[in-house]
Order: sequence, then structure tokens, then C-alpha cells
Amino acid sequence: MKLILDTHIHTISSGHAYSSVHDYVKAAIQRGIELFAITDHGPAMPGGPHIFHIGNQRVIPREIDGIEILRGVEANIINYDGKIDIEERYLKRLDLVLASLHDVCIKPGSVEENTMAFINVMKNKYVDIIAHPGNPKFPIDIDKFVKAAKENDVIIEINNSSFTNPGRKGSRENCIEIAKKAKELGVKIIAGSDAHISFDLGKFDKVIEVFKLVQMPEELIMNISKEKLKRYLKNKGKALSEKTSVPFK
Repeated sequence: MKLILDTHIHTISSGHAYSSVHDYVKAAIQRGIELFAITDHGPAMPGGPHIFHIGNQRVIPREIDGIEILRGVEANIINYDGKIDIEERYLKRLDLVLASLHDVCIKPGSVEENTMAFINVMKNKYVDIIAHPGNPKFPIDIDKFVKAAKENDVIIEINNSSFTNPGRKGSRENCIEIAKKAKELGVKIIAGSDAHISFDLGKFDKVIEVFKLVQMPEELIMNISKEKLKRYLKNKGKALSEKTSVPFK
């Protein structure tokens, strides 16, 4: 199973990450990653970037040394109604929007509250991927969550870093159950490294173990093909325009 794109990475601008765009391009060339999305945290994250950083990604070339780059964000869900910390005028500029729950941005609620937060944010037409929903700090009704992803055509992420993050102990079991339900219902799924340093770009070893365990059909895995992901985003109205290419040196 060859996964050639990574839709969840953080640059130094996220405040608790340690690599630049240039660092990630170097890593992508070395690791055979053909496309990555810059998804720095939204401004509600303590130490996170100013909203101008999210909005100004138009200055980043679409392609550097043959590596395609998507302009994105990991938006923080800040209430159970599914509100996120990025205004629409910025969302409409982006190629890719992840939405996630972090306990420094919203207090973990009941199973019902957490599930409704995810279901409500999926109704936002700009949201493409739900990031690390297996986090045990935010228990959810997996059946309702995956059904809502199906109904709203939102991709579910299985987050590689959650398996080794001591703050998300128990994620593996939850991710297995989410993956099983996604397979059953035919819901799109994606591996995300959640890299906070370039050395972790494209690190999907734990996710691949889960995909193999549940025998996830490759047609549901969005990391298999750049064209598949870009087709999905264009169908959602993302422009993916202004094709620019520059050499790294």
C-alpha cells in the first residue's frame, strides 16, 4: 500500500511545531510524498498563528520542485454547535479545511455533545476532513459520526500521531472501530501524519496497520491518488487555481 500524499502537517507557525515549508519540501522529495497540505492550527489554539497567516497562503507556490502544495488549515471546533475559529471569508480562500476537537479550545463534553459537535461541523460546506476523531478525550457515538460523514460527504482522518501521543492513549482501539464502520458504509478515509516536524511527513505506519487489519478497500483511501483527492475538492467547489511552480534552489 503506497500512500503518496499527506493532508495534515504543521509548520513552525503553529507555535509548537518545528519546521518550515522548505523543510517539508525537502522531506517530501526524500520520502516520495508527491503532495502535502499546509494545515497550521486556527487562531484559537494557544500559541497558534494569526488569522492573517492562514489567509496569506496565496504567496506559497502551488508546486516546488515537483511537490504539489495545498493551502489549508486545521480549524478548531469551539462549541458543540460546530462553530470553528475561521471566518468564511478566509475559508473560501483555502483548498483544504480540517476540523478537530482540542481540549485547550473546547471542554470535552458527553458522548452526545462531542458527537453533535462533529456532526454540526460537517454541515459547514467548507469542511473537508474531520481530524483525529479517535481521540478518547472526546468520546463519540461512532455509528452516528460515520453515518453523518457519509451523508455530508466528509472525509474521516485516521491520525498516525494519535497512536503515539501520550495525551491520546486509547486512540488505536477507537480508530479501528471508526475504520470498520467507514468500510461498512463506504465512507472516504484518509491517513494523516499530523506532523509537527518535517521528519514525520508521510509517517503512516500505524494507520497502515489499521487499514490492513480491517482490510480497508483502496478505493476508500484518499492518500492513494492526488487526482482522487483533487477531484473530491473540486467537486466541493475548491478552486485549486493559480498554478505556479518554482525550483527549490
